[in-house]
Amino acid sequence: MNPQNTNSTPAAQGGITRRGALPLTALAASSYKRILGANDRVQVGFIGYGLIGHEHVFDFSHQKDCDMAAMCDVYQPRLEEGLKACGPRAKGYRDFREMLDNKDLQAIVIGTPDHWHAPLTILSCAAGKDVYVEKPLTLFVREGRWMVQAARKYNRVVQAGTQQRSGKHYQKAKELLEAGYLGKIMYAHSGSQRNVMPGFGTPLDSDPPPDLDYNMWLGPAPLRAYNKLRSLYHFRWFWDYSGGQMTNLGAHELDIIHWVMQVKGPTSVSSVGGRFALQDICETPDTQDAIFEYPGFTVHYSYREASAGRRVGYGLEFNGERGGLVINRGGFEVFPDMKIDPMNAIPVFQGHPTGGPERSKTTPVPWTQAMKVPGSSAEQFDLHARNFLDCVKSRQRPIADVEGAHQVATACHLANMSLKLGRRLQWDAGHEVIVGDAEANALLERPYREPWDKAVRHALA
Repeated sequence: MNPQNTNSTPAAQGGITRRGALPLTALAASSYKRILGANDRVQVGFIGYGLIGHEHVFDFSHQKDCDMAAMCDVYQPRLEEGLKACGPRAKGYRDFREMLDNKDLQAIVIGTPDHWHAPLTILSCAAGKDVYVEKPLTLFVREGRWMVQAARKYNRVVQAGTQQRSGKHYQKAKELLEAGYLGKIMYAHSGSQRNVMPGFGTPLDSDPPPDLDYNMWLGPAPLRAYNKLRSLYHFRWFWDYSGGQMTNLGAHELDIIHWVMQVKGPTSVSSVGGRFALQDICETPDTQDAIFEYPGFTVHYSYREASAGRRVGYGLEFNGERGGLVINRGGFEVFPDMKIDPMNAIPVFQGHPTGGPERSKTTPVPWTQAMKVPGSSAEQFDLHARNFLDCVKSRQRPIADVEGAHQVATACHLANMSLKLGRRLQWDAGHEVIVGDAEANALLERPYREPWDKAVRHALA
């Protein structure tokens, strides 16, 4: 499939990767000096060599039991870059169906635009391959259930690319919260802000590049005239292919909330926003706020694309009876609350050694101390790949199994649906329907363009 971004990568230029390491070509070449036997290694194929595809090749190249066996991309320059990064033994494909016919491959890593995630996962499962698929898991809600059905029907391991779950400090924070360190959790909030004014431009439609198979890039999506914004990284701002930052960045934060709080989905979702400031041909909001109601707690997620603003407490914050815990990929910090006199609603000073407000018994965990817990963004990606390969061998469910990823993606989609419809949606997570709203339920599924509708239905039959 076509990559997320057709701009040249540092590795392709022979420079330093974003982790400050050697070029991918050097890493890939050295990775074939193996010490394990052939039966101990996993033959992995990659579909898509864009921004995240490049990251996956980098991460899997560090795994001593992984053979970078195949690369597929519908854009020829990216295919060539990807093959160089994977090493001389990798086979190249322009059509993923030919790649899935390769009986030697055991696992597929999917790093394509969002609208291909579900069909590729389902067809890969049907071909007997285990799958590591990037988030957001789906383009619309029903796809997620189809993916779960395919994984279970064909007994496949399906790992979602929500790598934060593999972060050691995320796991430590989860232990603290589950043990009641902050008491009952009643609220969580997060968001992202940046300023990309005035937008991404208004290029005219044109013929696709001669070395891009645009029809295959579109795949199950509606047939549209080619526009360079639709096939570069900016595909994310079009409803045909993605759900904007709500399904992109929001999926990471909601995933941690679902994981920590052990929930299957919200009971209601309400969202507002729009494309208020950016002047371009893109469609998804540049400003959005969503409120998710869960049993016993609420969640607020927001993002801004046209105002970086002043970032205070950047990260995901859990609020409990005893204080708050703020976490991001760099670490976490606990902020204990003051004790409050419920009769007078003022801080309690009595007994405090300095005469100031008495803090709760929650023990602060400074940011510097949290950083001593092994973990970083780079490590999270590596450990997530490691977990996937271990599960390929053990046949255990991965840390980010497809079922949970489907539930997280659903929450994101419900927020976008609420925004489009202009009303609060009540969600029945057990039956996966919107309560009392036929118009909203009709948006849970979208049609696939042929031949992909028939192919997916055949795989699920």
